[in-house]
Amino acid sequence: MREKKYYIVLDNFERRMLLNNLNDFRNKLIAEGKYTDLLDEVIIKVTNAKLKRVKVKEG
Repeated sequence: MREKKYYIVLDNFERRMLLNNLNDFRNKLIAEGKYTDLLDEVIIKVTNAKLKRVKVKEG
């Protein structure tokens, strides 16, 4: 069975906030001596994600 794919739409500010928070959490895990392998993969996926322009209609 195929895994479901989920997509998130973020603007530039939200993307930067997400990366900053993931990095802060990664630093916390490193300070506690825990593994960060999965978190590293998520950070790489967010960083390498394609940027796509989307038109938003208000109202």
